[in-house]
Amino acid sequence: MRSGVFGDYRACRRRTPEAAKEVSMRQELTKGFFKRNPVFVLMVGLCPTLATTTSLNNALAMGVAATAVLVCSNVFVSLVRNFIPKGVRIPCYIVIIASFVTIVEMLMKYFLPLQVSEKLSIFIPLIVVNCIILYRAEDFASKNGVVRSLLDGIGMGGGFTVALLLIAVIRETTGNGTIFGLKFSTTYEPAAVMTLAPGAFIVMGLLLALFRWRSLRKLRAATRPAASTPAEATA
Repeated sequence: MRSGVFGDYRACRRRTPEAAKEVSMRQELTKGFFKRNPVFVLMVGLCPTLATTTSLNNALAMGVAATAVLVCSNVFVSLVRNFIPKGVRIPCYIVIIASFVTIVEMLMKYFLPLQVSEKLSIFIPLIVVNCIILYRAEDFASKNGVVRSLLDGIGMGGGFTVALLLIAVIRETTGNGTIFGLKFSTTYEPAAVMTLAPGAFIVMGLLLALFRWRSLRKLRAATRPAASTPAEATA
């Protein structure tokens, strides 16, 4: 990083390549949660985000399914990236993703409750063309090794799942008065609009504004000039 050029030189000298690699790997794993969150920062995969966040059960199932496909496709694309011709790489990526989506869909139909699998039956096949999956395959997995691609898939999938759960907990509690389908109050009057499309856009807009405010605040703090010391003022 360029900021280290004028930083603590001795600390930079003491930093071993293994430690630098460890920090880099940690960043690959955690970047999807805040810094490059797929929903609130990159703004990809918004269709399933808006459609499946009416309840926490649906959001969790969708997040786990997308994460599983993302991790598997990232690793596989990274393994075969040198054997795929440039001209047909996108169709190849779609075939790889579609194969893993089919596997995940079959597993979900077998293990999940019928009610959840029926609600998600429309959206699970659409993971094939989910912008997050294809974007990470093209932008990251095709240019990096297996370990980094694995960490990227876990981080981005985890960030996507957290975003779904965050939206879903707001919509379900306010729109249905439940958490994971269980009523938390007998006196609360649910706002039905929160389970409809307008409620999804309202919650999404508020959370996007919150993430934007947070990133702008960090940017201003990073670019704010340091206060001059008395010695510098008299120099």
